[in-house]
Amino acid sequence: MKHNLNENEKRTRKRIVVKRDSLIKKNEKPIVKAPNNLDQNEKTLETGTTYFSNTNEINKVNEWKNDRNTRDGHKNTSNYSNQKRSFNPNFKKAFTEDPSMGHVFFKKHENKEVPQPTLAKNNIKENELLRLNKFISNAGICSRREADELITKGVIKVNGNIITELGHKINQKDIVEYKGKRVIEANHVYILLNKPKDTITTTSDPENRPTVMDLVQKATDQRIFPIGRLDRNTTGVIILTNDGDFAQKLAHPSSEVKKVYYAILDKPLEKEHFEKLMDGVILEDGPMNVDEIAYVDPKDHTLIGVEIHSGKNRVVHRMFEHLGYKLKKLDRVVYAGLDKGGLRRGKWRFLKFNEIQMVLNTIKYEDF
Repeated sequence: MKHNLNENEKRTRKRIVVKRDSLIKKNEKPIVKAPNNLDQNEKTLETGTTYFSNTNEINKVNEWKNDRNTRDGHKNTSNYSNQKRSFNPNFKKAFTEDPSMGHVFFKKHENKEVPQPTLAKNNIKENELLRLNKFISNAGICSRREADELITKGVIKVNGNIITELGHKINQKDIVEYKGKRVIEANHVYILLNKPKDTITTTSDPENRPTVMDLVQKATDQRIFPIGRLDRNTTGVIILTNDGDFAQKLAHPSSEVKKVYYAILDKPLEKEHFEKLMDGVILEDGPMNVDEIAYVDPKDHTLIGVEIHSGKNRVVHRMFEHLGYKLKKLDRVVYAGLDKGGLRRGKWRFLKFNEIQMVLNTIKYEDF
């Protein structure tokens, strides 16, 4: 068959042989045909030289090595597999939900302080008097306003006596009961959740739709509840806790809690409407203006950053709708000075004690 090859095929065959030979590594041991005077047990010597009984076996080994070297890029596979992977600093960027979130408008609101782990417990100091509704709220039973309703209904007992007087105060030694069970101090839990779309911000839903409670059900055995609400399709920062007093302070209108949103509109925001939002618009429940607003992308005026302090219901939606725009997306980036901190959608983390103190120090709450 060899004599039937033309000159071009011979030259091609010769080039292939040369390339195969060039791929053999210098540190590899030679493959030699076994001499006829060696038996099977003598074909592998102490020197490491491997003998084969015929030329076909040698060719098969050379072809196998050629294929292996081609696959591995002519690298030593044993050394390559033991190399340690280097950390890619851009790995985290792969989880960025939107590149526009890196805008300076949002960056300046990020919490730069690294929280230190500390546990917070609701303790009444000795000889200190505490309002009954606040104690019930702090125990995680309900909010302070709901505690007032329980008191007026006559379902709360203090030292065996039914209390219906609002503003009643207790001390450390008093025994408070609700539904026949003693109300005890609770270890407070504070959870920050990055709420995903199509999730209801309630403790339960009669239509069995997904709620924020489904996302944090394994976080704690304490009875927790969300502070405030986000619309079903609004995403972003929300806090859940069993600290009713903390929840009351954040939810109260006098607190003026800072909220920063990332909005995507159905059409570019006109300059005159941009200025109207800064000056204020009149909604059905009164005047409303933003604290700060910015075009996130100078080339795409549908991407907007908004900072407000109002606690009115769906106020961001209603402001843009008042001017003829619809929100395609709304994401709460910052709430009460707390940002998502790298949390992916649907993920949560515990807040630390100094973060709670930071929140309380930044709000304008007036007790009553």
